Amino acid sequence: MKSKDLKPPAIYLASQSPRRRDLLRSVGLGPIVIAPDVDDDPEQLERVRPGEPPLAYVQRVAHAKLQQALLRLHRLAPRQRPRPADLIIAADTVVALDDESLGKPATPGAARKMLARLSGKTHQVITAVSISRFDGEDAGDVIVKSEVTFAPLSPAWIQAYVDSKEPMDKAGGYGIQGAAGSLIPRISGSFSAIMGLPLHETLMLIQRLSRKR
Repeated sequence: MKSKDLKPPAIYLASQSPRRRDLLRSVGLGPIVIAPDVDDDPEQLERVRPGEPPLAYVQRVAHAKLQQALLRLHRLAPRQRPRPADLIIAADTVVALDDESLGKPATPGAARKMLARLSGKTHQVITAVSISRFDGEDAGDVIVKSEVTFAPLSPAWIQAYVDSKEPMDKAGGYGIQGAAGSLIPRISGSFSAIMGLPLHETLMLIQRLSRKR
């Protein structure tokens, strides 16, 4: 067995989210971020299909992101490709209110409307993670559902929060780790999953897939 085969698998993260990257770094992993292919169309991929429930949506998108990442990596020159046991991680998060998916707001107006709908209510945050070895010999998925309760949000607070630009790249128009966290009195579930990546479940899946070398 070659010495390089004894190295732990590298982690490739098919996500531009700095939150997912930093969550993996917080547990000692140094993910290699995979940049989107010029042919990828994230807006088309992340568009909710007619009648598609939030759970089905988030599963589909996470799996599609993983497949896109694998295709991009296989197009690389042989010497640049990951090793067979290296792992590729993709994830997607959706905010669900009344069984409706709330994605990333496209405009400040959309962000204001989302936050007004979430005001004083409890909603679900669903995160799906798909992981595969580069050689495709083993793969796995995990889904984590959490509940988040917002205090009543005043129009002035909503406007100030939207003006901060923080809502614009986040599902549901907010980030629990930012200013919005001060108006969330209760959560039930995984804090890291609400941020975008359920750390415990993801690490368990990484460990399982890393055993087969």
